[in-house]
Amino acid sequence: MEATTCNGSVDGSPVFYLVGIPSLPASFFLLVFFIFLLFYLLILMGNALILVAVVVEPSLHKPMYFFLINLSALDILFTTTTVPKMLSLFLLGDHFLSFSSCLLQMYLFQSFTCSEAFILVVMAYDRYVAICRPLHYPVHMTPQTNAALAASAWLTALLLPIPAVIQTSQMAYSDIAYIYHCFCDHLALVQSSCSDTTPQTLMGFCIAMVVSFLPLLLVLLSHAPSLASVLRISSREGRSKAFSTCSSHLLVVGTYYSSIAIAYVAYRADLPHDFHVMGNVAYSILTPILNPLIYTLRNKDVKAAITKITCLKTKATTGMLDF
Repeated sequence: MEATTCNGSVDGSPVFYLVGIPSLPASFFLLVFFIFLLFYLLILMGNALILVAVVVEPSLHKPMYFFLINLSALDILFTTTTVPKMLSLFLLGDHFLSFSSCLLQMYLFQSFTCSEAFILVVMAYDRYVAICRPLHYPVHMTPQTNAALAASAWLTALLLPIPAVIQTSQMAYSDIAYIYHCFCDHLALVQSSCSDTTPQTLMGFCIAMVVSFLPLLLVLLSHAPSLASVLRISSREGRSKAFSTCSSHLLVVGTYYSSIAIAYVAYRADLPHDFHVMGNVAYSILTPILNPLIYTLRNKDVKAAITKITCLKTKATTGMLDF
């Protein structure tokens, strides 16, 4: 990244200019807008279907699906933090963001990223108890315990990014600071500053360790005994049924951390700005759009509930038309 120089006095309230995808010609903006809009609508519809299915269908009122609706809500909030601004940028050429709006977007993006990592850890623990200690499952995974685990994940994620946001807000910026990104990502915002970026880069690395590698380690530690227990099951049918209870979660975890790895490599490698931007955009869209597909295609209970709701809605609509 090129160093940013300050022009003119800095009054503490700069305006941020989102460059978007630097090398993308303006003639392609409309096409990119429709692609992002399609992805956003798919994310909203897919995750909303899961939310409705779990809430409406009594057979899905189980701890695993309680955490699943937390994940779906996070995916909706996660993408809504960034995608609407990207749509405005590519359709209307709305490149500007105020100082407070940019910091708020950065804070929410980081918070929801942390929340998703912690919810995935809680879901892994739920699968561990279900497979390795099935007789104790009703005792360990009570509604009160589930609510406490989910609330802890949300609260920790809301508090964790605050130091980074405070330090970023105290950095010096030009009156118009250029951010080489489609939204106010932490590292992109730091790199637009005139101040020494070393402390913020170090803090960003530490946060990445806490919200990426530590949760991943906990997920792996939870799934290792679960997979060992599955392999000890003698019958092929029983082994397949037990493995299916954690395979969807493993796919979600794999997608989540693969997208993080893409974004991290794109930032750290000596690549053009476009690769940095697209790596992070892929991270912010890939997981939310694949999660509903994984859970609806691989989970028979969720698939059956969604099919049931869709059929009921179709019948109701047909009945109204006949009337």
